[in-house]
Amino acid sequence: MADTPETGATAGMSEEERLAAEWAAEAEKGDQPAPAAEGAADGDADAGGASTRALNQDEIDSLLGFDGGGGGDDNSGIQAIINSALVSYERLPMLEVVYDRLVRMLTTSLRNFTSDNVEVSLDAITSVRFGDYLNSVPLPAMLSVFKAEQWDNYGLLTVDSALIYSIVDVLLGGRRGTAAMRIEGRPYTTIERNLVERLVSVVLTDLAAAFDQLTKVDFRFERLETNPRFATIARPANAAIVAKLRIDMEDRGGRLELVLPYATLEPVREVLLQMFMGEKFGRDSIWEGHLASELWLTDVDIEAVLDQVEMSFEDVLNFKVGTRLMLNASPDSTIELRCGQMGMFIGRMGRRGDHLAISVDQKLLKRDT
Repeated sequence: MADTPETGATAGMSEEERLAAEWAAEAEKGDQPAPAAEGAADGDADAGGASTRALNQDEIDSLLGFDGGGGGDDNSGIQAIINSALVSYERLPMLEVVYDRLVRMLTTSLRNFTSDNVEVSLDAITSVRFGDYLNSVPLPAMLSVFKAEQWDNYGLLTVDSALIYSIVDVLLGGRRGTAAMRIEGRPYTTIERNLVERLVSVVLTDLAAAFDQLTKVDFRFERLETNPRFATIARPANAAIVAKLRIDMEDRGGRLELVLPYATLEPVREVLLQMFMGEKFGRDSIWEGHLASELWLTDVDIEAVLDQVEMSFEDVLNFKVGTRLMLNASPDSTIELRCGQMGMFIGRMGRRGDHLAISVDQKLLKRDT
């Protein structure tokens, strides 16, 4: 069977159409008989059928939607399927400032806690699905569940195995210069759990202090788990923010991961969306000064109320030109000064030159100190 006509027919086809035509031609021709079966009849060779052919990398890339040069389109083929599971979440600029403040405070607190040279660094702040995070936790580890009292929701603090043994070694008098001994494959003892709880308490105290400039919140330790399935504080599909901290104590140390679901941060979301400006958390001193100066220049109307008389609506409708309204006020009666409906001062009426005047005797509106 000649190949020349087929080659000419497929010259104007695309890459996929050309591959499909070649496979059809291969299926029609069939494979040649093996050398060991050269003496067999032609009918037996045709009855053997065509054998499967392995695809090369170019053919696989073409079927999956990638070009031959390797610079495939991210929105085509298998890449589109992979990217469909990725979700982009909004950034919280003030949360990054809170974590930077936490790192500085935690460095000092852990030095006092361990009486050792401790360095804390922030490796990354990422947004993940909560279920994906639980599946990625390297075991063995301790997962501490804590509650944000004012936000009425929960967070998660993960301490890896290396940091657990390092803390135990430091607090129980391990010598410096020797790495902490790790004994895998056994459950954590009561002593180890108690020491980790003390570490978690130190971290939660500093975390509350880091949020103090933005909002008042108290983090209360709930329980300590070693199985990630028992530390589920949100639905697997819910989004969460993971802050990965690295704690180094000379030649010992480990990782600490702080997980806060977006649902937990929802009460303070508007505050966390602010941009960091100057030395204050989310505040602009220039605008504050400008607003204060303009408020001092604002004009307000002050009313002097001589007296109030209650009358029926019928009597008011019967008012005519010349009707006299009798007030229960005398020249020595006190007069109330009002701004809108708010009473501000009490004074006495007099005269200054050609103008009526009021001498303020008492302040009614108390200014908050």
